[in-house]
Amino acid sequence: MNPDAPTENSVRPDARLLKKPTRWVTTAGVTAAVVVLHLFAFEGTDFQPGLLVDGGKGMAAFVGDAFPPDLDWDRTVKPGLDATLVTLWIGLLGTTMSVPFALLLAVLAADTTTPHRLVYQAARSVLSFFRAVPDIVFALIFVTAVGLGPFAGVLALICHNTGVMGKLWAESMEEIDGGPQEALRTAGASRIQQVANATLPMVVPQFVGLLLYRFDVNVRSSLVLGLVGAGGIGLLINQAIKSFQFDAMLTHIIIVLVLIIAVDQFSAWIRQRLAA
Repeated sequence: MNPDAPTENSVRPDARLLKKPTRWVTTAGVTAAVVVLHLFAFEGTDFQPGLLVDGGKGMAAFVGDAFPPDLDWDRTVKPGLDATLVTLWIGLLGTTMSVPFALLLAVLAADTTTPHRLVYQAARSVLSFFRAVPDIVFALIFVTAVGLGPFAGVLALICHNTGVMGKLWAESMEEIDGGPQEALRTAGASRIQQVANATLPMVVPQFVGLLLYRFDVNVRSSLVLGLVGAGGIGLLINQAIKSFQFDAMLTHIIIVLVLIIAVDQFSAWIRQRLAA
């Protein structure tokens, strides 16, 4: 053995010394890039926290007009509860009615279940389109097509939710163990049989969890859709703001808060039942 030959222990410290400066340079470069991007963002958005201080009196007057909330049953509370139920139905239908479309596109857009690479790319493109267009834009489109009302909101949520759930479900199917599906393929099962008997049973818990999450999100989204004429409690909030009835607006917001808490508790209860 040559005593002058470099040993493993004599090489490793040098390699670590070479890596440390490179790591520091990379970290410093990334940090500098993030800082520069934020400077551009502050400039592009006219970010001025001082304006909040200057507008403090206006905000105080706004809050003062909103309190106490208007609790008149016939004029505010009952219409608010009725509209909140409409908001809940919009979120529910927007979630459940999108399931067949999202499931079909997810199967076609998953690398482990798609029948062909071209079909994979086409399905991914459709999902990207539905996901990229905000639900409020879909609502504006459908309001012009079917008129004002909750039906436009349901259609908007179906389109947007199909894109989001389809992508999430496709990724879930790509992450599972491919052994059962490969076993069915070897046994001569068709692709539909492989998906129905191997892939879907393994991802049902993930599918249900994602579905509940999207239901929670869609109930909140249906509130915003009401601001553009898609019905629900959002429409009443918009009308209250435009007519300077801020006490009625606060009442509607409180009703929405109760609805969101109830939906959260319901979703948590379903998840606990599924996990048990």
